[in-house]
Amino acid sequence: MTVAQEATKTFAVVARRERTPLGDAFNQLLKHKLAVTGGIFIIILILAAVLADFLNAYTIQGYQAELERTNQPAYAKQTLQDNNARPWELSSNPNLEGFRYWLGADNLGRDLWSRTLYGARVSVAVAVVAATVSLLIGLTYGMIAGYAGGRVDDLMMRVVDFLYGLPVLIVVILMQVYFKALGRRGGAEGFVGMILDLDQAMGGLLFVFIALGAVNWLGMARIARGQTLSVKQKEYMEAARAIGVRTPTLIVRHILPNILGPCIVQETLQIPGYILFEAFLSFIGLGVNAPTPSWGIMINEAYQGLRSYPHALFPPSIALTLTVLAFNFLGDGLRDAFDPRLRE
Repeated sequence: MTVAQEATKTFAVVARRERTPLGDAFNQLLKHKLAVTGGIFIIILILAAVLADFLNAYTIQGYQAELERTNQPAYAKQTLQDNNARPWELSSNPNLEGFRYWLGADNLGRDLWSRTLYGARVSVAVAVVAATVSLLIGLTYGMIAGYAGGRVDDLMMRVVDFLYGLPVLIVVILMQVYFKALGRRGGAEGFVGMILDLDQAMGGLLFVFIALGAVNWLGMARIARGQTLSVKQKEYMEAARAIGVRTPTLIVRHILPNILGPCIVQETLQIPGYILFEAFLSFIGLGVNAPTPSWGIMINEAYQGLRSYPHALFPPSIALTLTVLAFNFLGDGLRDAFDPRLRE
């Protein structure tokens, strides 16, 4: 046997020894072309949202100073000079000589490329925050119910069943109507006033997070409970209890690591729903506050002039569609990769 053949054999043996379930899942994920494409798009979307201050048309073309002089918030990107400008049209504002609207402008003369870019921040924030809140609340609630069992489990899951029976859409709309009325009234002091000020500073996103987080953890709680019931019957759990391992340690070190993967995969599949929910709330005027750019608000504003200025509808609609598809593809790929029954 030559040295090269012996080295190859040694490397193969080491590679087989170093195989892990996580590594196998990652390799399986890389074989899922749609999931990889979706993941790349999501990474680009996150980078675009984070770097929106440097990628918007105003900054790239050197007109950030004009925005500061006109005292407009950066995310509004408002010129009020070129209403419904067509794609690639030059600005008629003397102070913006040579400025070109890459995707056109809306009915208030705001650059659609810049607003679509800043709207990605809202969608990314909703995806991250809503998924995190749902995962934390649902995972904790489900683990406690599943591990406790008996009457505690029955009582906790009946609460979930009752909340499941409520019309989620109507509940969220009523919550947003109340929050919006509270914000318009203003003048509140103490903790309520602090919450209102924080929501105003976030462009209305705080109340969107609260509304989404209040109802979207129920499915995760059921999944976490089912996974916990399965794991706590395993032999190593019986052995750990036999040697006197305490309950908090059992949950954190033995149950949580074994159920976290499936729960994260399931939560990834729910993210497109959160993004669409926020877009719908913004579309009907119960989402973020104007002039904060949200794809739902942009679609609402664009459809009213659809016949005369259809170009205003395309950027937010295409961005929303591609983002939802990307998260769906990634979620499907993660599900296939982490479920051994679905692996090739």
